[in-house]
Amino acid sequence: MSTDRNADGIDETVAVDAERLRSDLERNAEFGAIDAEEGRGRTVLTGTEPNRRARDYLVDRLEDAGLGVSVDAVGNVVGTWTPDSADPDAAPVAAGSHLDSVPEGGIFDGPLGVYAAIEAVRTLQESDVEPTRPVAVVSFTEEEGTRFGGGMLGSSVATGYRSVEDALAATNDEGTTLEDALAEIGYRGEGRLEAGEWDAFLELHVEQDTRLEERGIPVGVVSTITGIVHATARFVGEADHAGTTAMADRTDALAAASEFVLDVERAGREFAMESGTAVATVGQSHVRPNATNVVPGAVELGVDVRDVEAATMDRLLERARRCLARLEADRGVETDLEVELEVEPAPMSERCRGALAAGADAAGVESTSLHSGAAHDAMYVSRVTDAGMLFAPSEDGLSHTPREWTDWEDCATATRVLAGAIARLAGE
Repeated sequence: MSTDRNADGIDETVAVDAERLRSDLERNAEFGAIDAEEGRGRTVLTGTEPNRRARDYLVDRLEDAGLGVSVDAVGNVVGTWTPDSADPDAAPVAAGSHLDSVPEGGIFDGPLGVYAAIEAVRTLQESDVEPTRPVAVVSFTEEEGTRFGGGMLGSSVATGYRSVEDALAATNDEGTTLEDALAEIGYRGEGRLEAGEWDAFLELHVEQDTRLEERGIPVGVVSTITGIVHATARFVGEADHAGTTAMADRTDALAAASEFVLDVERAGREFAMESGTAVATVGQSHVRPNATNVVPGAVELGVDVRDVEAATMDRLLERARRCLARLEADRGVETDLEVELEVEPAPMSERCRGALAAGADAAGVESTSLHSGAAHDAMYVSRVTDAGMLFAPSEDGLSHTPREWTDWEDCATATRVLAGAIARLAGE
């Protein structure tokens, strides 16, 4: 390999082994593989047998690459490469994502970030790059939150936002604790991963949107990860006979709730025209008594509000509260709005964004800046150290489905950019 270096001393000819990366991703896709009418899907829930097999393969690949492997108390897996050129006591540069999936999910969401990080390290090992810092590859536990709830569990523990004890006590629908599930598969480790001790963290992920595909741009450097608010809107009317209760005498909780759903959508559209990033959704409903011949007496709705600006989310919630007040006056129902989750937007660090953009430039790859509308482990890590995210294109924007697809060439291109960014950060 030639050593044509740029002004930062980085080898601009660094190239990843695309077939090696593809082989790792396809092997990982076998764990929890499902039959799908179209595409290629998997179900890998934390603490299950497919999750054990995926973790075992990951550990094998880390060790094969010469990385020292550790597992913390909540199952976060870390492999660390300390080259001879590096100060072993220096804060590492870390990269990675997660291996768990949603039920019947795709094969790229999460694993691409983990195996791209491994491939980036192998690429640097095979090049003339001499990092002055160790490089860590991380796989966080339970990012999806499908089996033990909440989402981003491993990264929330690694950043100190959730205690080890609280995380291990989390239970699934059958009453199994995370602690028991991890012990069952042999991944109940010791201690707590300290993400705040990293110099920086990078996460490569599929975009889960169509912006890169529509623009024909191979990679996106994330500016901000959206904030999220989850709330429950409640409507209490009066259940009554659907045949004998006159229309003028009804207090229909579902009719009132239906107006609220449309108002939330309308508000989301209005705010999106202002910001370009705001979204508002009512995605869950519970109707009581939920019988065709009964006027609905009570309704609960699950509300999801997101934007890269906290002030916009506050305004959307205020709009929802005003709608509820109007419905109380107009329809005679009792209402309530309870906020259950409130996650602030997470800007990515300028330093990491710069490293990713420079990695793209050095590789001769066009990049663009864009926000993330989905939550990722990087949003927690960004609160304790410099963090950055890189997106690879998603065909038709599909994700959390077997039809999720990112071309192998796009996977390799994004990994090459990631490798360049890691080299820059680890060489500082």
